[in-house]
Amino acid sequence: MRAAIQPAAKTARFEARITDDQKALFQHAADLTGRSLTDFVVGSVQEAAARTIREREVLTLSARDRQVFLEALLNPPAPSKRLRQAAQRYKRISAR
Repeated sequence: MRAAIQPAAKTARFEARITDDQKALFQHAADLTGRSLTDFVVGSVQEAAARTIREREVLTLSARDRQVFLEALLNPPAPSKRLRQAAQRYKRISAR
């Protein structure tokens, strides 16, 4: 289910140079949706930005990946010799 896009108070201005063909395309799409060119462009950019952020910031795991991750959290492996040595070095350095 998509979240409704709430109109925000207009406090900033955004400008972009586009070709005549791009403007005609955007205007045609805006007309087909019954929106102004500005509303169409702003709404489209907002949806694209939200989708891009979701795709880049949300980690989606397969069922197998989730199981492996959960198993590692619930039953972590014992620390290796190198990890114990690194922890000791860190404690020495950070205690100064």
